[in-house]
Amino acid sequence: MDKKVLIVEDDKLLREMMFRKLEKEGYEVSAVMDGAVAFDKIKEFKPDIILLDLILPGSNGFEILEKVKREEEFKETPVIVLSNLGQKSEIDKGMELGAIDYLVKAHFTPTEVAEKIKNLLSS
Repeated sequence: MDKKVLIVEDDKLLREMMFRKLEKEGYEVSAVMDGAVAFDKIKEFKPDIILLDLILPGSNGFEILEKVKREEEFKETPVIVLSNLGQKSEIDKGMELGAIDYLVKAHFTPTEVAEKIKNLLSS
């Protein structure tokens, strides 16, 4: 059974690049671009890992992360924050809220992100 990855990202180009890359790696991938529908998608899709942007229309990534970690069913689901926000305070907040990793978009290619996901899901 393929592992399921949910991408929550409003940047169309990045979302499509990540989607294609992860699909090529053999994952079942779903994507949403609006924070307001992200949690419903999580409940419906039940991902093995979530790739989460912070700046989103509807609801920000920190709010989504908090909600995921409060839910019994999803609190163990790993969440990787993938954001342009690279300040130490934002990184600290993401990690405190339960993210397993925090990647600044400018520093990682889709291939590197896919590699991180593979390592996390195989451990």
